[in-house]
Amino acid sequence: MKQLLVLTPIFFFCLFKTPLLAQQHNFIEDYLERLENSRNYLLLVAETMPEDKYGFKASPESLTFAENLMHIGYAMDWHSQSLLGGRESRDWNTDTIFKVADKSKEEMIATIDDTFDQTIALIKKFDADQFDDELDYFGLTRTKRQIFLLLADHITHHRGQMLVYMRLNGLVPPRYVLFQ
Repeated sequence: MKQLLVLTPIFFFCLFKTPLLAQQHNFIEDYLERLENSRNYLLLVAETMPEDKYGFKASPESLTFAENLMHIGYAMDWHSQSLLGGRESRDWNTDTIFKVADKSKEEMIATIDDTFDQTIALIKKFDADQFDDELDYFGLTRTKRQIFLLLADHITHHRGQMLVYMRLNGLVPPRYVLFQ
């Protein structure tokens, strides 16, 4: 009888824990698929914009097309490597990797592609048990699961600005790719 009292809670714990772990694992798989699609679309957008238009911005206070692209890279690095991975944040004021400076279109695209590689590698190893870990996000408490979502939203937000810049320059953006 004593064994039954001990084994029953263990049985129910295992019964409910397994589906939860599967859902978390599926979230990561789904997220990686979405991130790969987002990468492919962003790189296509960056390749389609002529290099002589990379300095275009819609208004004086806006980021240029190139600055939006490199900002996506910087934020992707910060969300993944620092917030999710625990690495110390890069200092935007001294960072040279994600500054446009005198980088060519080709160099910026390569930087973004490499940043996606690093982000995807980190997410593939991410321990789903950390999804509920909380972080300070600009004074707000957010879970690591929310950081995943914020990263995807951020990429979409700035890529959307880049698409508008293409239209303002008389260009037709690449057709939208679903599931990103």
